[in-house]
Amino acid sequence: MASADVTAVHRMTEALFIERRLRSPSSTRFWGLLVLASVIASAGVVGDSTATVIGAMIVAPLMTPILGSALALVLADRSQVVRCVLLVLGGALAVVAIGMLLGWIVSPPDAFSSNSQVSSRITPRLIDLLAALATGTVGAFALVRADISDTLPGVAIAISLVPPLAVTGLLITVGRYHDAAESALLFGTNVAAIVATGTVVFLVYGIRGAAQESGLRVGRFRGWTLAAVACVVVLVAVPLTSGTVTVARDRALAADARPVAERWAATGNW
Repeated sequence: MASADVTAVHRMTEALFIERRLRSPSSTRFWGLLVLASVIASAGVVGDSTATVIGAMIVAPLMTPILGSALALVLADRSQVVRCVLLVLGGALAVVAIGMLLGWIVSPPDAFSSNSQVSSRITPRLIDLLAALATGTVGAFALVRADISDTLPGVAIAISLVPPLAVTGLLITVGRYHDAAESALLFGTNVAAIVATGTVVFLVYGIRGAAQESGLRVGRFRGWTLAAVACVVVLVAVPLTSGTVTVARDRALAADARPVAERWAATGNW
């Protein structure tokens, strides 16, 4: 397997590390696109429009600081790790706040109970973690390999970052706090998966060596970093396992109840 070169490292750091100045091009681009993606996602969820939600997923820039966290972990750059994590947290809170604002404006009488965009994001399962791990691997791989960077729009559609946060904000406004936490768990699952797979891919491609050749500051990478990332993924998998079991049990009960309900309805010609 080919290793990353100096050019690839410079391209990745420029793409993933957002500048500290709020008026810098990368910072204004991130926050501008994030606000717009939040509005689009919230409107798409309220309108139960899959196409609109997909549009928000393409526009959303949250994957940049998430993969930036993975790159900073590999380079053992503590200041960049802290900055990327703060950007992810700040961005997530901003999306939730915008979702809450639209929720207060709309305030549907059924509390989004019949909304398919909401229902699809409040029952995260282990299969969601598996999909997120695969998608995060593709995203990191596409960043390392410039020849396959055209796959990044597909990665943006496959990984769900802004829509679950918008759902969280909308559900908070209608008092569905448990479901809001479940949609936030889906976001956390995707973040953990992207950071974990990004860290592994960047290590496999020798990003640290290429960064040293390019003159970037590279700290000492310790084994506990990988252990901590793995622990986060395992911790996320625990509630997902519970959710998987619950969904399976509910489907089994529905399958058992269906013939009984049909026979009962047939007696009344319903």
